[in-house]
Amino acid sequence: MKYLAIIWCTLFLVTAGVAAQELTSPNGNFTMEFTVLADGTPTYQLSYKDQEVIKTSKLGLELKDDAQSLLNGFRVADTETASFDETWTPVWGEESEIRNHYNELAVTLNQTETDRTMIVRFRLFDEGLGFRYEFPQQKNLVYFVIKEERTQFAMTGDHTALWIPGDYDTQEYDYNKSKLSEIRGKFDAAVTGNASQTQFSKTGVQTALMMKTDAGLYINLHEAALINYACMHLNLDDKNMIFESWLTPDARGDKGHLQAPCKTPWRTVMVSDDARDILASRITLNLNEPNAIEDTSWIHPVKYVGVWWEMITGKSSWAYTNDYPSVKLGETDFENAKPNGTHAANTAHVKEYIDFAAKHGFDAVLVEGWNVGWEDWFGHSKDYVFDFVTPYPDFDVEGIHEYAKSKGVKMIMHHETSGSTRNYERHIDTAYQFMNKYGYDAVKSGYVGDMLPRGEYHYSQWINNHYQYALEKAADYHIMVNAHEAVRPTGICRTYPNLIGNESARGTEYQAFGGSNANHVTILPFTRLVGGPMDYTPGIFEMDIEKLNPDNHSHVNSTICNQLALYVTLYSPLQMAADLPEHYNQFMDAFQFIKDVAVDWEQSVYVEAEPGDYVTIARKAKNSGEWFVGSVNGYDKRTSEIKLDFLEKGKKYVATIYRDAKDAHYKTNPQAYEIDTKTVKSNSKLKIDVAPGGGYAISIVEKK
Repeated sequence: MKYLAIIWCTLFLVTAGVAAQELTSPNGNFTMEFTVLADGTPTYQLSYKDQEVIKTSKLGLELKDDAQSLLNGFRVADTETASFDETWTPVWGEESEIRNHYNELAVTLNQTETDRTMIVRFRLFDEGLGFRYEFPQQKNLVYFVIKEERTQFAMTGDHTALWIPGDYDTQEYDYNKSKLSEIRGKFDAAVTGNASQTQFSKTGVQTALMMKTDAGLYINLHEAALINYACMHLNLDDKNMIFESWLTPDARGDKGHLQAPCKTPWRTVMVSDDARDILASRITLNLNEPNAIEDTSWIHPVKYVGVWWEMITGKSSWAYTNDYPSVKLGETDFENAKPNGTHAANTAHVKEYIDFAAKHGFDAVLVEGWNVGWEDWFGHSKDYVFDFVTPYPDFDVEGIHEYAKSKGVKMIMHHETSGSTRNYERHIDTAYQFMNKYGYDAVKSGYVGDMLPRGEYHYSQWINNHYQYALEKAADYHIMVNAHEAVRPTGICRTYPNLIGNESARGTEYQAFGGSNANHVTILPFTRLVGGPMDYTPGIFEMDIEKLNPDNHSHVNSTICNQLALYVTLYSPLQMAADLPEHYNQFMDAFQFIKDVAVDWEQSVYVEAEPGDYVTIARKAKNSGEWFVGSVNGYDKRTSEIKLDFLEKGKKYVATIYRDAKDAHYKTNPQAYEIDTKTVKSNSKLKIDVAPGGGYAISIVEKK
């Protein structure tokens, strides 16, 4: 690790409303100004290249049952400034080294009337700003309850935003594009059905929020290091264009229970006049603590297949039998139950997937629906729903383990909690020990439905602490975690790199629930993926779901080449080839890209980007030196023109290009593609036509 840190401090007293503190980014493009208003309200303001981005915005927290909240009445007690510059090595990631370079201002505030202390710490990077609240040990602020965090983000105009409805329970929405002033009028139509959802305001939206100003500036609002705190949404005052933080409440309506000393998550503001800089930013990771796992040798990227898509589409079922209207673990007799004939997680069928994985070089196979309890798992608010260790009669745990081991394939465990967090914690040690016994080193966990304890939300402080508990407990057992329906990522994978994936957004499964917007995947890199990798489960080749299930009339709104490109554009160290083996067998030449593409990277280059329209990314595989390019397109047909100047000069390469056919279209002709090869160099340029909802993928190998 290369490491350099230079720190200096200045300590002085400033009376409220008299002096402002200024902080500049290392490259000088950003200027942040902190000041305290005449009534003692702390505020900040942010500019980028002399353009105001965040107008003067208030800071503070409103406390519950307290005569004096942490909103005003402050004076500056002292300030500290620092500069920090290091380069650290991630266990896995979009590059082999990450630079963490910022200038810092920590302002210690004293609330005169109560003699309470609050520190606001700002870190200004070359890509934007991070700031948080800190509460040191003190006599007059020990245990306190947050009624609401009142952090503001005052916009400079009626920006265009890519947004999803603010919701305490789900992020599984298509994105909407509108002016900020139009959110209220479009909100109801933006809310689509989900297994669990709770909106709070007609102008409430979620982070990461991506915006673009009329002047062409890109602005992204998010948070980092969400630990022991409620998830932040944003509520818009659409008369004054001011966003204010809106925390997820617990079952009693409280927004957070804190004990000093403590600190909040970071609030982040990324800004650039080039959309590619948003994709390249590592602010979210850099604002998290360094790796807490000493031995990471057991953590590794995974490319997998599994018995999932056939169940999502309705071709197969999770449940073993139709005999019982309800199930009680330990009491229901599955040995004498009649199999329903559609249960996918049976020994013979799973072995077919293991064979497919072994033949084509995949690391692992995920099996869902193998354990008893799926007959009535959802919608009944069951506390004791699964035990995570008891298989159905048609699933031979030992036999599968031995067979997979003989083929050199790992098995991935599935733990669906049905939202019952107490039940999962009740069984978690036994479940992880079971995984260790049978060689499962990764688990996909799920939190579908309303949460238990009843009244809690998916993103409340209490439930966020559960997710963290499960993650840290998994690390004790050397288990990697891929959590679905959990809170959106905020860079915690830096500290706990066994968090190799999350869902936390509208993934491929919604293509089987009616379809997603064709430009959805051009937005996710600017929103959901700002916080960490997503288990999007790409690789669908059969777009007509009726061919799998005659009762399902959904259509996958993507071309095959768009699906291939996702392995590059939607970064994850955990990538699934989600479709059925028989569909890959029909298009084996296109499937070759999925077999070849890497899942861990030495370098990433963001070639083209416009949120909602297109994203093109080139990545260099770790160790092999091979390059892979992916480009995804929105609704409008376009011609992509890219330079290959990221290649090493003086060398020749063979590029295999997977492109949309001339008549390809995500709706009418999604399986039309062409493959060609050509010799390229660092001064080569490519010109590729891209279909609506289409894309292209390129593998580039040095010519021998």
